[in-house]
Amino acid sequence: MTADVNKETLGFQTEAKQLLHLMIHSLYSNKEIFLRELISNASDAIDKLRFAALADETLLEGQGDYEIRVELDEESNTLTLSDNGIGMTRDEVIDNLGTIAKSGTASFLESLTGDEQKDSQLIGQFGVGFYSAFIVADRVDVHTRKAGDGPQEGVFWESRGEAEFSVEAKPKETRGTSITLHLKKDCEEFAGDWRVRSVIKKYSDHISVPVKMLAPEPPASDDEKAPEAAPAEFETVNSATALWTRSRSEVSEDEYKEFYKHVSHDFEDPLVWSHNRVEGKLEYTSLLYVPAKAPFDLWNREMARGLKLYVQRTFIMDEAEQFLPLYLRFVKGVVDSNDLSLNVSREILQKDPAVDSMRSALTKRVLDMLEKMARDSDSENYANFWKHFGAVLKEGPAEDMGNKEKIAKLLRFSTTQSDQEDESESLEAYVSRMQENQDKIYYVVAENFNTAKNSPHLEVFRQKGIEVLLLSDRVDDWLMNNLQEFDGKSFQDVARGALELDSDEDKAVREEMEKASEALVERLSAVLKNDVSEVRTTTRLTESVACLVVGDHDMGAQMRRILEAAGQDVPQSKPILEINPTHTLAKRLDREADEDRFADLAHIVLDQATLAEGGQLHDPAAFVSRLNTLLVELGTD
Repeated sequence: MTADVNKETLGFQTEAKQLLHLMIHSLYSNKEIFLRELISNASDAIDKLRFAALADETLLEGQGDYEIRVELDEESNTLTLSDNGIGMTRDEVIDNLGTIAKSGTASFLESLTGDEQKDSQLIGQFGVGFYSAFIVADRVDVHTRKAGDGPQEGVFWESRGEAEFSVEAKPKETRGTSITLHLKKDCEEFAGDWRVRSVIKKYSDHISVPVKMLAPEPPASDDEKAPEAAPAEFETVNSATALWTRSRSEVSEDEYKEFYKHVSHDFEDPLVWSHNRVEGKLEYTSLLYVPAKAPFDLWNREMARGLKLYVQRTFIMDEAEQFLPLYLRFVKGVVDSNDLSLNVSREILQKDPAVDSMRSALTKRVLDMLEKMARDSDSENYANFWKHFGAVLKEGPAEDMGNKEKIAKLLRFSTTQSDQEDESESLEAYVSRMQENQDKIYYVVAENFNTAKNSPHLEVFRQKGIEVLLLSDRVDDWLMNNLQEFDGKSFQDVARGALELDSDEDKAVREEMEKASEALVERLSAVLKNDVSEVRTTTRLTESVACLVVGDHDMGAQMRRILEAAGQDVPQSKPILEINPTHTLAKRLDREADEDRFADLAHIVLDQATLAEGGQLHDPAAFVSRLNTLLVELGTD
């Protein structure tokens, strides 16, 4: 491609303008982290070239020594960071630096709280680190050339971080990217050698690519003649050793945290991590992290995810999703193997038995890491993890049958003993409180915590002092269909099928009640035959007149709503209406001689039962009309 020699001025995407304004004027109290972000991006560009060069060595252009250079000019108050990585074409420059929709900027803006400290912590979750340059610079220049393109294909990008940026052709002899920051007056410190060196050591010491700066000139003594100008020499500032290759005893906690921020582009410290080397039949090293907060795209199962894959310390792939199951997609980190081919591809990864073994071992390592955190006396960390990632972990029993038991021990649920939704218990804690003759773990599924806690299905359980799990996540119905049992105790949905809670004395009372209510049940069955599959009396209600029950083999109401909302075909089934014949309204129904009025009252009872479980009425207008008619009649009695 021949570059367009004409300079072109383009406008930033709307969301990009808003983000830049926030970052320049409101966010980032810690300015020095801009350098961490730019070095991290440069390291990623070099990793991408390493991988591409495995298939095409000509991309190296005869120069295979990778490095990142930082050059300072105190006179002009500039900082220039250069890499000899993959570089960019003109189209890639416009796509990557002019728009940031791919980074979820719109979602980021929706997440802003108005609290500058909290908002600044969101930045890292949205992958917009390059734009941190504008915190310290009032102008940023980017000069780049794609590896493999000719020198004339160089591209120059310039912006002041306001409404627009310019792009033009500018020859560049070497591949890669150079970013020049024209520093603001109050950021002159970042043109100073000592200040920049200290920031690099603090944040980027773990980068496996050498970060170089000009070596300081030795001071001349008074009796020596000034030496002739010698060629500038660059020296490596960071350790330039892949952190995961070092022994755990050699790596500090701060180094682990900084490396997490490098691989995840998150600005917060991780909750927990695990660094492990496996030797034997398979040899690999893994460094796995659990973030403190969920990324904005956690629920998009199609988004790129996975670990950074290295083979013998050579970067291969940025999002190797084959090493962890989908329900652990929040885990960040690296895996470095000695047993995979260097020309590895996604197809090979899917067929390689070594990958299956590594996937199994890494999955168990993450679950063990979570289990240890859950057992820790400081349970606040696990409570924080569950708040952000609990609903994702609930996908596990359906996707990972082999680890179902380990996952079940990690699950947390609100119960009828919880005052608030965030008060959650393990299944082990629930089982330890079960009544002496209780052989099932009872649960109720509802649209939200309050609907679950106030469900009429719980009335008999409160009366008998039996604890019930309150489930309100969208995934809960699916979870329970796959979990089935825990510690030898089966799960029982209190809104599904018949309950077996009655003592012999209760059974005798129920049989007598059923006989006495036969006429009422027959009348209700006739009126509601198009809406319910069956009408029957119940002993599960003590305060409400009626409730809806799902058949033993029918789909739960919550799962049905989720599938319908997704446009899926759902098997047709009708609920069962259970009536409490001891309730005053049921007795009133039984006495009603006017069949039209009886029909209206029956439909009102059915609609109330639907609303109580969080369902939607098929005909809300009819419900309102019947209720208004009833209220008018009561007013004229």
